[in-house]
Amino acid sequence: MGANYGHMVDVNDVTEHADLAEGTPAGTRREFAPDAPPDGARFDPSDTRQAHAYGERGKMPRRPQGILRLGHVDTTVTDLDLASAYYTGVMGMEITARTEDSVYLKCWDEEDHHSLRLRYAPRQGMDLMSFKVHHEDDLADLENKVTRYGFPVERISKGETLGQGESVRFATPSGHLMELVADVEKVGASGRRRTPDPATDDQPFPRDKICPPRLDHMLINAEEVGESTQFFMDVLGFRMTEQLLDGNGHQLGSWLERSNSPHDLAIVHGPNGGLHHFAFWLDDWDDVRDAADVLAYNGIQLDVGPTRHGITRGSTIYFFDPLGTRNEVFTGGYRPDPDFPTLTWTEDNIGRAIFYYEGQVNERFMRVHT
Repeated sequence: MGANYGHMVDVNDVTEHADLAEGTPAGTRREFAPDAPPDGARFDPSDTRQAHAYGERGKMPRRPQGILRLGHVDTTVTDLDLASAYYTGVMGMEITARTEDSVYLKCWDEEDHHSLRLRYAPRQGMDLMSFKVHHEDDLADLENKVTRYGFPVERISKGETLGQGESVRFATPSGHLMELVADVEKVGASGRRRTPDPATDDQPFPRDKICPPRLDHMLINAEEVGESTQFFMDVLGFRMTEQLLDGNGHQLGSWLERSNSPHDLAIVHGPNGGLHHFAFWLDDWDDVRDAADVLAYNGIQLDVGPTRHGITRGSTIYFFDPLGTRNEVFTGGYRPDPDFPTLTWTEDNIGRAIFYYEGQVNERFMRVHT
């Protein structure tokens, strides 16, 4: 047969193979490749522990390894009680832990300990953005890549950060502090994961709260969008789904993903270290419309929307929390498969790229950041 396989088994002499078709001819032989998983076992290419167990052959499918998704956003607030009241009473998040200077919150359908940390500080801002990786092995791999790029990396020991294990932290070219972590405490989803029965159930959530199921993405500012984009792509393995170019072909914005969504992270031109917004996922347009009612009912200042983006094709509302940090609720978009091409918009069409219905961008949206 040409190939030198490790061993061969006569199928007709093996009774435990229940997946064989009835009537398999006598003498049929089953071939086993070297370093193959045990017969009947499933090989998960994203599991680096399996890859080590099954040898170099198991290390070949690299794409699913590394960063998994946005884990949590850590912000600073000047009034911890007011911020907590807003994110619980209007957004509908729930508190999972509280310390002397911080409040940890999650959405109802999130399993991990928290997706938002509010920390008291004299100045409103962003502490860090934390992304979850598949396994502990990925921390060392990405730590080496960041170090080779020229940025120092700090190891945070298990127990130093509430709700999670060991992590690595480093600065990005845009001046943001980024964290990567694999081991996160699971507290479980708190909402019901079933279709409400109109005969027996009230409304699934109170209509004076938005109650998003999860955190979706964030958008940061960078003075050199192109440099930051290349860092996230070349070093951290992000893929660019869309970009916005000026008349000279320089990037004004880029939209990057790791979770087969339109974007987990976006970068737009602005001051280094700036946070433009972080966004919560809603399931459909009706939820976006209901969110607008909740925001109006609670007197929350709207920035833009309800409307739709050209970039990402998502339906959206932008608004500010009481301390001035911009939030977004977002739904829709598309699924970018591995062969999805990068979509390019140009500055002369920036209005429709950002807000497709209005065709123009207001000055506050472009200039205001945390």
